[in-house]
Formats: sequence, C-alpha cells, structure tokens
Amino acid sequence: MTVFKGHEISVVQENSIAWEEGVEPGMFLVSVNGTPVEDVFDYRFLMNDEHVDVLIREANGDETLLEIDKEADEDFGVEFVSSMMDDYKSCHNRCIFCFIDQMPPGMRDTLYFKDDDSRLSFLQGNYVTLTNMNDRDINRIIRYRMEPINISVQTTNPELRVKMLRNRFAGDIFPKLKKLKDAGIAMNGQIVLCKGWNDGAELDRTISDLTEYLPEMRSVSVVPVGLSRFRDGLEKLEPFTKEDAEQVIDMIEGWQKRIWEKLAASYVPEEDETEPDLMRGAPRHFIHASDEWYILAGRELPPAEQYDGFIQYENGVGMLRLLQMETDEALAKYRKEQTLTEKTQQRRVTSVCGLLAAPYIRRIMEQIEAAFPWVKVDVCPIRNRFFGESITVTGLITGQDLISQLQERRENGIDLGEELLLPVSTLRAGERVLLDDICIDDIERSLGIPVRVVWDSGEDTVRAALGLPPVRKEERQIYE
Repeated sequence: MTVFKGHEISVVQENSIAWEEGVEPGMFLVSVNGTPVEDVFDYRFLMNDEHVDVLIREANGDETLLEIDKEADEDFGVEFVSSMMDDYKSCHNRCIFCFIDQMPPGMRDTLYFKDDDSRLSFLQGNYVTLTNMNDRDINRIIRYRMEPINISVQTTNPELRVKMLRNRFAGDIFPKLKKLKDAGIAMNGQIVLCKGWNDGAELDRTISDLTEYLPEMRSVSVVPVGLSRFRDGLEKLEPFTKEDAEQVIDMIEGWQKRIWEKLAASYVPEEDETEPDLMRGAPRHFIHASDEWYILAGRELPPAEQYDGFIQYENGVGMLRLLQMETDEALAKYRKEQTLTEKTQQRRVTSVCGLLAAPYIRRIMEQIEAAFPWVKVDVCPIRNRFFGESITVTGLITGQDLISQLQERRENGIDLGEELLLPVSTLRAGERVLLDDICIDDIERSLGIPVRVVWDSGEDTVRAALGLPPVRKEERQIYE
C-alpha cells in the first residue's frame, strides 16, 4: 500500500508559527489533528482551530508532531508547491459548445485542459457543470461553505441537457442544485445559448425554473456561444443574428421586470440593514444578457442599476457600462488637475481591442481627447484571423494577429505613436503572454514600440491615455 507522503512545502514565512517551529521548505505537511489533508480547503478548515496538531514529514521520512496553540484565524505561515494541494479535476463532458474543442493544434497544454472543479469555481470564478461531482463533493462544498459556486446550467430540460453536454448524467443536476439551495449556499448560473437548441421556448422554461432557486441562486447570465473556425467534426451550430439578439433581450428584460417586482413586493429590510441582503430575497433583476447581445442587436446598454452591482461582470455582463461609468468619474477627477488640462506636449498612442467593443472604446477615447486636446488615441480593432472573424471579443486576440495588423497599419502610413495600449484581458492571468504564446517582449521587438498593459478599469484607461502611472485597485480578469 502506498503511504501518503503529504504536501510539499515550498515557502516558510519568516517569523511565522511554522518558522518558529523549525519547518523548512522541502518538508511535507501530512495531517492536521489526525486528519489527512486532501487539498487547500481541508487545510484551511482544519487549521482554523485554536489548538492544532500538525504532522510534518521530512524528505528522509522522519516525522514530527507539532502541538500548536494559536489564534483561531492565525496563519501557520507556509506555502505549498501546488497552491491547490491536489490535482485539478478534469471535465468528462463533451459539450457541443465547448470552446476548448475548437482550439487548433500546437498551442500550450493548459489551453486544452477542461476543468470542472468546484474548488476553481470558488477560488477563481470558473463555472462548473456539476456533472462530474458526486455526493461527497457536494457535501464538501456545503461543509466548507465554498460559495458562491458558479454553475453552468445551459438548460433545465434534463433530456436536452444530456444532449448538449453529451453526458448521460447531465440531467441529474437538479437534486444537487436543491441540496445546495437547502444548505443556503450562494450560487450564480450561466446559460451558454446555442441557436436552435436552448433558445426560444427552452430559454423561457430555463429562466422560469431557475427562479425556483431564489434567493440562493443570486444571478444568471445568458451568453452567446463562441464559434471558432476550427469546428471540423463538431456539431453544426449557427451564429446568432440581430433579430435573434433582439428576441433574447426582450425575453430577458421581460423576466427582469417580473422578478424585480415580485421580490420588491415581498422583501422587508431589517432595521439595521445598510444595503439589501441578496440571500434574504432582496430585489434584483436576476437574469442578465451579456454585452454581446446588446451590441449585436444595436441597442444601448442598460443603465448601471440594472446590473445588480455587476454581479456577473466576469461573464461579460455590464463590462462596458462599468467601464464607461468609471471613465466618466476619472475624467471628472483629472479635469481638475491644471497640470494636465494646460499641458501642450502632444501624446499619440494606439489602443487595441476586439471588434465587439471597438465602438465603445472609440467613444471613450474621444471623450478623453475632448477633455485633453493634447492627447490623440488611435483605436485599432483587431480582426481575429486566428480563430475566425466571428470571434470578436478582446480577450481572444492573439499576438500574431495583433502584430500583423499593426504592421499593416504602419505600411499604410498610419503612425502607431509612442506607446501601444494592450488590455489586460488579452493576457494569461498573472503573465505577460497572449493565447498563442507570443509575449509582450515579442510585440515590442516586432513593432519597435513600448507596450503598456491597461487594467480593465475606467481610471486606468484614462491614465494610460494620458501617460500617467497605472493605479491597480483590483484585478478583474476573465480567467483562461
């Protein structure tokens, strides 16, 4: 029988409990209070006691039991070789809409890994289908309060869900949802809409069914399926039209009105409540259309209050509205600075984005230019020749498309200016590399122009255009 070796420690923080107990990198944490540690959630949960017995194993197999008295929330002070302390759980579905199946060969291995791990849903905001989870997994979510849990619903029609996910267990999601609801676990939902599959009457049914999981189901987003040019041998799916987008929006906004009115009629705030409590059924719009639907339909984006605090931001719901709001606030702030309003030295830069957001980015840059006439920002929408031109989001721009199209602009006599503004959503989380492994250094060498990463806030967009140092208050990046 294989003996559990434990989780290898990579860092011991100076002056921490572990440091004082003589723990060193290369040692292994085996158990806490006699319980083997499976992953980071076991570790955090078990280490939360005021008295813990930590079993440490050295590389040579020697073991030491550390008896520790500490504050309940005091950190032990170690980091592990694997931040999850376990392997990621892969997905066993074969969804008709899966974008990973639409990737070309020859890209980095991580882009082909399909995860369906509830822990990543909690830690990084990933969406999971629940089809790869058993009762033990659901119980762990409840025990460790791993919330909110983000769930890819797609449809509440069991037979249709089996067909869309191509998993014979996909229709068994609903007892799991009820168990999470009954335990008071906060959830968010996602519907990837596929034309002729889960739209129309099926979408109406799904929205209706999901309202039964309120208030624990806090929000649900509806996003259109992404279709790359690499779909040979896959289910034939059609892109949505302007008329389709209008119908989707009309249905969603109709449901928003009904849900808001129903919740508002029944919600009674607590006396000391400073803001509505979603988990007690506060008024909200609940179901949301992603920005893509409004752009495709040619409609104005909804007002900010319709996004319920931008709860579905990571799914592309309200990103452009929030960017506009933050830009307006930043412009009001920087217009008061005389050194900026009276500056005369000209600054010209190029800002890249996907075709989808280009009209909105142009509008924002024109606002900046009007407020500060010494600034000129050329907005360059990048056509996605790599994945296919039906892919229009900024986050899927590749380095090769960016370089080739900016070189074409320069050959046509267009000056790229003194700096290239690159949205952070084009980069892999925490790194300086794009989807096709072309890094920022490669872009700078190819184009002979410095690249500035623009964090996805209105203030940093304004500061980037003006040439001011970035201000990073938070990272709101779509996860790979």
